[in-house]
Amino acid sequence: MRSDLRILIPVLLALAAMPARADDDKDGKGSVHKVTQSQSYLMLDPIYATIVSADRPVGLLMIGIGIDVPDARLRGEAEHAMPVLRDAYVRNMMAFAATRVRTSSQPDVTAIAERLQGVTDRALGRKGARVLLAQVAMRLTH
Repeated sequence: MRSDLRILIPVLLALAAMPARADDDKDGKGSVHKVTQSQSYLMLDPIYATIVSADRPVGLLMIGIGIDVPDARLRGEAEHAMPVLRDAYVRNMMAFAATRVRTSSQPDVTAIAERLQGVTDRALGRKGARVLLAQVAMRLTH
């Protein structure tokens, strides 16, 4: 047992002396995975909406989007308004999935892009941010 402690104590001291990963960063931020090198691109988490048929849920519609905002001032406003934008996107896509998406056909990506662009322009109060669709997918439960 004493020999185990003789080995364990130096190992614990060495581990305690090692810097934590978060301390390695100069600015205090962890590493961030970027999809693109573009400074004007803002990525959002995927949006999920329930697909309804005959008054019951039959699947999920998943939409992956990003926003390209070349104007730095408008980009700052968009970053600040991101919770409002995301809420507006989710609400709009929930209504779209419940009324316009059918399990027998692919969702209309043009209609989705136009709706999301309109939501973006209204939420930001002006044009200048462009919605980019990354992915549209359906997952059916039946």
